[in-house]
Amino acid sequence: MKKLTLFLLIVAFGWTAQAQEKGSVLIQNATVITITDGDLEDTDVLIRDGIIERIGKDLNAPRGVETIDASGKYVMPGIIDAHSHLNGVDINEPRNPVTAEVTMEESVDPNEVGIYHSLAGGVTSIHLMHGSANVIGGQGETLKLRYGADQEGLKFEDAPRTIKFALGENPTRVHGQGNSIQPRTRMGVEQIIRNHFDEALDYKRKREAYLEAKQGFDRNGRGTPPVPVAKNLRYEILNDIIEGEILVHCHSYRADEILMLVRVFNDYGIENYTFQHANEAFKVAPELAKHGAHTSVFSDWWAYKFEVYYSTAYNASILNANGVINSINSDNDQLQRTLNHEAAKVVRYGNTSVNDALKMITLHPAIQLGIDDRVGSIEEGKDGDVAIWSGHPFDIYSKAEMTFVDGKKYFDLANDADDMRIHIEPGTKFEDGSHMREIVSRREADACLQDAFILFGEQSAQQHN
Repeated sequence: MKKLTLFLLIVAFGWTAQAQEKGSVLIQNATVITITDGDLEDTDVLIRDGIIERIGKDLNAPRGVETIDASGKYVMPGIIDAHSHLNGVDINEPRNPVTAEVTMEESVDPNEVGIYHSLAGGVTSIHLMHGSANVIGGQGETLKLRYGADQEGLKFEDAPRTIKFALGENPTRVHGQGNSIQPRTRMGVEQIIRNHFDEALDYKRKREAYLEAKQGFDRNGRGTPPVPVAKNLRYEILNDIIEGEILVHCHSYRADEILMLVRVFNDYGIENYTFQHANEAFKVAPELAKHGAHTSVFSDWWAYKFEVYYSTAYNASILNANGVINSINSDNDQLQRTLNHEAAKVVRYGNTSVNDALKMITLHPAIQLGIDDRVGSIEEGKDGDVAIWSGHPFDIYSKAEMTFVDGKKYFDLANDADDMRIHIEPGTKFEDGSHMREIVSRREADACLQDAFILFGEQSAQQHN
């Protein structure tokens, strides 16, 4: 039995190590969409040990490096989704409005087959977020889609820390209406944020004074020992936000609440933040640009609940025209597979340039996650996260044919195993497995409120969507 256990551990470790392996490949004769340096025709990209080493013409493959002829095809940076719940587990805590001390790193499901589905859509990195039941939710986790790796192996190494905030109906409904605890109103949401920041700053002053006094007492060994001030992880995280060490991503819809948080953050000196969803951001685009706020929006989703009725498909184009760093996100496992189509809609609505629209699913989300020095464009020295497309990514008929993460191939359309396309649940007939992930034609559920609807029951949940 011990030998069997040891064998299984060795196999598991070997698979994890293989899944995290950095690869090498030479892609030749493609149209390379660099994002930062235009489109380069008939160009080669050499990735060695996970890093883009050279971009040019007539490059030679080093010994042992696979060569792929991409004549007539396009190579673009891997798509990045700044708002995902793809493989998250237990993402809301509906009985406490502030949960800053928890993180999504313990809630990553590495076996979620949706990771493979997203790779098939050219996606290479995601921002796995806490839900939006909490005013100040848990910390996020930036992941690379190394399908087959364990929780640790999926992490985007050295990515900045992030945290989820939420405004509006979600926290007021879950807490004020669902549990009769603050906040019940939008004013209560602001009060929660201000009160907790003030408490965190007060804690920091007292904690630092105590540590200084304790150091003096330990050094001198005389007098009365200081009264301890216990370490409080929640307040430590809130102070890290104030000091700019954690990037805030805030669930929001209405223009008034967006401006409210801008004012609050100005009062506390917080500068690094992105408004997620932000359906009414177009109303205050100049103000957002002035304060350096970022946005991450849907291309054309709205009216799935009352506070989202006032929106427009021109939102992304208006934000872009005003100089706001904007990305297009999914917040939906199925939509994540077709983020190239979502970005293409921005060209249709507002005549945004093709390259600017492409930035919204590559470089801009990378900036919002603080990883743009590594990914988001095809440049020498950046990570080898790229996808080969049969045609231009904005062409409705184009397909992602191969997807690489750190130069290692994780999806190959020509060698796409049938059992990787389906999601089988217990009790489901195998023949029906391919229909488990139906195309979402409308927003039938609020993904950000996953795990919180149990408070209201299915009927109530449907009424609020």
